[in-house]
Amino acid sequence: MFAHASEEGYATPLEGIRQKTLTYGAKTLMTEFRLEAGRVLPLHRHPYEQTGYLVRGRLRLTVGQEQHDARPGDSWCIPPNVTHGAEILEDSVAIEVFAPPREDYLPGENR
Repeated sequence: MFAHASEEGYATPLEGIRQKTLTYGAKTLMTEFRLEAGRVLPLHRHPYEQTGYLVRGRLRLTVGQEQHDARPGDSWCIPPNVTHGAEILEDSVAIEVFAPPREDYLPGENR
């Protein structure tokens, strides 16, 4: 699968949080998150491994019992079923890969 860059196709699961599935295959799914300063991604957990990279901005990630201040170029891997969340300290862009692919993130016709 190949996908061209586009400003279309973003969903807003929470106010100030925009997400778009960039591409996916049989074993992984890659998503871009555009995050507004001052917003919070509530603590949650899911059965997917989640690997991320901060392109721009600043986040305070909580993974399990640990907190990490993330800056551009930082990356992380969150194991399945580990509680995690984030405080958005600056307008940010993060790229995250989920394995296996999250069915709820697949484009409409592929769910």
